Amino acid sequence: MILPVHERLRAHLTRVLMQLYAFAEGTASSAAIEYPPNRILGDLGTPVAFELARRLKKAPRVIAQEIAGAFGTLEGVDRVAAAPNGYLNFFLERRGFLIDRLRTAQAPTQSGPGKAIVEHTAINPNKAAHIGHLRNSALGDTLVRVLRFRGVPVEVQNYIDDTGVQVADVVVGFRVLEGKTLDEIRTLADSTRFDYYCWGLYARVTEWYEEDTARLSQRAQTLHDVEHGGNEAAEIGAFIADRIVRCHLETMARMNVDYDLLTWEGDILRLKFWAQAFDVLKASGAVYLKDEGPLAGCWVMPIEEDATPKAQRPTPRAQHPPEAAREPRSDVEDEDAGEREKVIVRSNGVVTYVGKDIAYQFWKLGLLGRDFEYRVFAERPHGALWATCSSGGAASHPPFGGAAYVYNVIDVRQSYLQKLLKQALLAAGHPEGAERSHHFSYEMVALSHATARELGFAPAPDSEEAKRPFVSVSGRKGLGVKADDLLDTLMRNAAREVASRNPEFADAERDRIAQMIGVAAVRYFLIKFSTNKMIVFDLDEALSFEGESGPYIQYAVVRANNIFQKLRQRDGLDEGALLARLGEVPAGELTGENGSHEIWELTLEAARLDEVVEQVIRSLEFSVLAKYAFSLAQAFNAFYHRSPILNEERDDVRRWRAAAVLYVRNQLTRALDLMGIAVPPRM
Repeated sequence: MILPVHERLRAHLTRVLMQLYAFAEGTASSAAIEYPPNRILGDLGTPVAFELARRLKKAPRVIAQEIAGAFGTLEGVDRVAAAPNGYLNFFLERRGFLIDRLRTAQAPTQSGPGKAIVEHTAINPNKAAHIGHLRNSALGDTLVRVLRFRGVPVEVQNYIDDTGVQVADVVVGFRVLEGKTLDEIRTLADSTRFDYYCWGLYARVTEWYEEDTARLSQRAQTLHDVEHGGNEAAEIGAFIADRIVRCHLETMARMNVDYDLLTWEGDILRLKFWAQAFDVLKASGAVYLKDEGPLAGCWVMPIEEDATPKAQRPTPRAQHPPEAAREPRSDVEDEDAGEREKVIVRSNGVVTYVGKDIAYQFWKLGLLGRDFEYRVFAERPHGALWATCSSGGAASHPPFGGAAYVYNVIDVRQSYLQKLLKQALLAAGHPEGAERSHHFSYEMVALSHATARELGFAPAPDSEEAKRPFVSVSGRKGLGVKADDLLDTLMRNAAREVASRNPEFADAERDRIAQMIGVAAVRYFLIKFSTNKMIVFDLDEALSFEGESGPYIQYAVVRANNIFQKLRQRDGLDEGALLARLGEVPAGELTGENGSHEIWELTLEAARLDEVVEQVIRSLEFSVLAKYAFSLAQAFNAFYHRSPILNEERDDVRRWRAAAVLYVRNQLTRALDLMGIAVPPRM
């Protein structure tokens, strides 16, 4: 890792500047650390002399020379040079740098004052997960992994909207369209793929409403019954939500996605979290009761001018797929008045999902003064998965909520609603809570026409959809790709490729490796694009072993592992034996004395993983991590073809090349793990 070197270098430079120029403590320039364009000029550099030129009334070149002369010694730095243009460059002690990183797994440093809560996935529990949900979970889980990599304690939450309109619609489907009782629904759920069945039923209910809008009264009444509980509709809704959530958890487990807590919206209502938050908002004047006009009888929150900046307002639906990865949890009635006021409580007393989200955000930040009860939802080999409940909770449980930072992973179309959460926190007198609330937004996912055809979802040739450059999806209409169908297709295609390369594999081994490759394909594809760009998912591109893909990076690590396997079999040179003698082996291949700096370039680039992670956390742009891993894999593959290891006759050269490959392999493995991708034994 490189950041500890940056920190030591920056601290030493500060001390030198204080002594050299008699700067008072805290007034010395904070030196930026950069990378010279090539290793002949240096390994690290700083433009600090330019920053001080005006202050000291000297030329940058002179200042750089003065600092270089006064620099003295610093562990890990071989020498310092003042460049003619005024840059100050540093040459690292290469042998020690590589050996230290091979011998010691450097512990991550704490980044931030306390726990972070990351809420992601949040699929409405009314049907199977679709491809858009996979992008949400891939981004959310990668955020969890990079935060933990930097030493931040993270609590992973999945919000379950068990009292929303989507669940109510499926209840209407079972009770009204199909005339089923709860017992009959239980029997159906035990005998079929329940989340798939509900997918089709949800689409049928949508069509049924469209045929006669008067039927929406059934939805409204059912929603009221589900929210208030104690009736057959509520019991059916609770069963549907529980069973669908268990299906979703199985789907996400295939993606290596996990959670600490399932937060159920019904518990927010039953425990009157909203009532507490509502009192605070009313007292502060953040919400008020409308007594006239179309919103008469509603409690509304005025939307501040900067709450919906044009750059972040939802894109018109015609411009991207209409299926959000986290669907709005209320579309019973559109009570908003030209985006000037947002309904928080409807005229019939029903709280909108925005109101529930406000209460939930207050609880996440430890500002509500109330807590859930908790129950074990599922037992897992690595520990229990917990869920909220409103009564009968466990006597002891992990501490939940009360985070220092909150990240809500929700698609871009809900940007202005996330801004309302901050607005509510500010109005309630919690500006620090607003500052610590982060909306991690992203655009949606469509399909390439080739992928849509392969998945049996091609639009009619004469349709408008067929003329567009991508194929949109809509779970509400039953049009789209279920997440498990997509994963199954990826893994079948991967299995064919693995079998063609390794015909000796048994079926079980082939399928195990294909699963790893399929997950790599989809997870890498879903984060390699900027979050502000819509993704057009393509099966062939995602599964390519040659292009910018997860399998390409996996293959680089497998290739490195094969090198060490052959070294061990042929020369008895395992990793321990390699490291044992590196301190005494001539290092000309590493230092450049043999005429090339290639393995040092590779080593230094591999060390930048922690720096890349810091950039990812600051920007919430995971394409940076994906592209870093890909470029490092490319560099390794180029090195592999140019610089033989197994066939290299010079022992010292062979050992240093092997050492560099070992470090690159370790860093690529870490980078893949940050993206939720495992390394198969063979490909």
